Parts: sequence; structure tokens; C-alpha cells
Amino acid sequence: MQIFDGHNDALSRLWGTTTDPVGEFAKPVGHVNTPHARAGGLSGGFFALYSSVEKRAFDFTIFDGGGVALPLAPAMPAAQALEPVIAQAGIAQQLHAAGQIEICTSTAQLGRAFVSDPIACVLHLEGADCIGPEMWELDALHAMGLRSLGPVWSRPNIFGEGVPFSHGTDGDTGGGLTSAGQALVAKCKAMGVMVDTSHLTLRGFWDVAEEDLPLVATHSNACAVALNARNLTDDQLRAIGQTGGMVGLNFASLYLSDDGWAQGQATLTDCLRQLDHLIAVAGEDHVGLGSDFDGAPMPQGMSHAGNLPALLDAMRAAGYGEALIAKLAHENWLDFLSRQLNP
Repeated sequence: MQIFDGHNDALSRLWGTTTDPVGEFAKPVGHVNTPHARAGGLSGGFFALYSSVEKRAFDFTIFDGGGVALPLAPAMPAAQALEPVIAQAGIAQQLHAAGQIEICTSTAQLGRAFVSDPIACVLHLEGADCIGPEMWELDALHAMGLRSLGPVWSRPNIFGEGVPFSHGTDGDTGGGLTSAGQALVAKCKAMGVMVDTSHLTLRGFWDVAEEDLPLVATHSNACAVALNARNLTDDQLRAIGQTGGMVGLNFASLYLSDDGWAQGQATLTDCLRQLDHLIAVAGEDHVGLGSDFDGAPMPQGMSHAGNLPALLDAMRAAGYGEALIAKLAHENWLDFLSRQLNP
């Protein structure tokens, strides 16, 4: 069973840890790489560009004893935010040239890449901190293949405010989109760039809904199962289904369950509990996977992309039929993207 994944941070990991990304991506290092992808059936996904403050890999060990409630990170100057994003986009170009991924900007290209050896890559910007008010940087990134954008990460910028990392609350933690944020969403709509609401506040989510776009949360779970600022309320999940959008199951232990937050550990059973609720509320045609590989601590049994078949086997054991599993594994994302990308 092939997999299309809604979110990974492999480009950030490579930028922070190596001067030879092509050689490193060919090794079984990190969550997403060529050997693990082949072993696990990972044939495509959103590859995030992220403005990290420090040039290093994410340290997941800080969550070994459980989640740590953190306030919003401070705003990041656009010039500082641009350097890692451009560098990571350059890494994506190197991986593309080496035949390890294929940066896809059209439905036809995505369809071909998904059934061939390179991993089909949809470039995504996780937080528009690097974009200034004139939004020229968006034009440049679009020319480099960017086709998906989240206006914020979990920090404020000129476009809006993200949610803090906190448990026991939904995403109603701050303001919505600014006027610049509304302009950014409108420009994305005109350019055919998908808008991702992951990390946005509740108010920001509904502001995106006002722009008459399909609502997408590439890597988010359900508050009804684990009440966390990074998760979605049932009203949000219903809106995703009603607008023809998508929600991708986030594998991050911290957002899967209350115990996952409290102890820093979760299981594939917790993934299934989340999936059951996402399907029940958003609808089975609007749910996929959004792992957060290389960006978060993973549940037991999911050390890297090579373990993806274990999740599919857990679905089968729980009574999911093969047609539903195929939808969740790749069909729903590919069907959605066929309506978003140019032919």
C-alpha cells in the first residue's frame, strides 16, 4: 500500500545536520529518507520549509517525560527567517536533481512521480515568517516549486498568530489573521497555493474559511480525543469536510492522547482513536495522514517512515476495510491535490 503523507520536516533536518544532503538522504538516518521511504511505501508527501532559529536537528528528548507547555515563540525578523527557507528549498532542488525526490507542481507530474522511484514532493512553507508585506518572496518561492503554505507556525508574524504548545485548551488562544494575512490568503488563492491552517488559532482558521477556500489542516488531530491547542474542534473538522478539504493525522505523541502529552509516549492504538474521530466528524473522504516525521516525537511502533505498514496493519486489525485504508493512505490526498494543482 503506497502512502502520501501530509507533512514532514526532512528538509529542516538535512539543513540542520549535514553539508551533504544528497548523501545523507540516501542513508537510514532520521524519520524520512530514501531507504525508509522504500521500506514503508512512502511514495509522496508535503515537504516543509521551516524557519528554524538554530541550525540543528530538532531535539525530541526534551519531551521524554511529557509535553512542556510553552508560550508563543517570539516573532522572527523576515530576513532571518528567509535564509533557512531558501537553503532548504535549495536542498530540495539538490534532492530533485539527484532523483531522490521529484518536486511536483502539476497533477500530471504528481501522478507520474507517485508511481515511480523518486518520492513525489509538494513543497510547503510552514509559517510565512520569511515573507514581507509586499509578498515578493512568495513569488520567488512559487517559482521554486512552492504549492502549499501555512500563514503561521506557533509564533506571531505580520500575517497572524499561531497557537502555543499547551494542553487542556483548544486553539482559541489569540487573534486571527491580520489584514496582511487576509491579503496573503487571497494571493495564495489566486496563485493556486494551498493554505494550511495547522498552527493557526481558532480565529485564524475561521478567517481562512471566509476566503471561500477548501479548509486544510495537513498535520492536526481532534480536540475531542486530546484537548490540545494544536488540535481541532469538531466544528473545525465538520467545516473541513463541508468545504471539501483535508485533515492529516499527526503522529506526534504529544497530540494523540492525554497520556501522550503527560508522559511523552503514545501508541498506534492512540492513532486509531484519533482516526476514528476524524473520520466520524470530517468524513472518510477528507482524512489522510500527516505524520510530522522529523518534526516531532513518534508513537511506539513508528520510529520512522519504514514503519508505516505497522499503522496500516493496525487499521486492518481494527476492522478498517481495504478501500478505506487506501483512501486514508493516499487516495484522499491525491484526489484533493488533483483539484488544487494545475493539470
